[in-house]
Amino acid sequence: MNVQFVASIAPIVRDGDAARSFYQEALGLSFEGQGGDYVYTHKLEGTKHFGLWPLSEAATACFGTTEWPADIPIPQASIEFEVADVANAATELTAKGYQLIHEARTEPWTQITARLLSPEGLLVAVCYTPAFHDPHDS
Repeated sequence: MNVQFVASIAPIVRDGDAARSFYQEALGLSFEGQGGDYVYTHKLEGTKHFGLWPLSEAATACFGTTEWPADIPIPQASIEFEVADVANAATELTAKGYQLIHEARTEPWTQITARLLSPEGLLVAVCYTPAFHDPHDS
């Protein structure tokens, strides 16, 4: 596996208003994009994407339901690592004994992801994000 960069990090929030207040007012971050209750920026240096991901939307992305399963610890944040081949990275993780939440699949926003929980409870994705790559590089 050859991780190329951190594609995204997004705290998983239970109270969107309180989270937006903290990140916007306390830290001075801007959020120029929004999809439903999910707000984000692509203008924070050091990462390609930073967002506030509602737990219900994280549950939908992982399990197809707005409720996080009671038998799986609730993650505090998600972090995504960009890789060239998501299916291969998922296979490597499985071979090393890690249990995936879901295999590699294409999300509605065209990103390819496979997800698992880290030992400390972060929702981790290995991913390929077409929007982060120059189409002329292919």
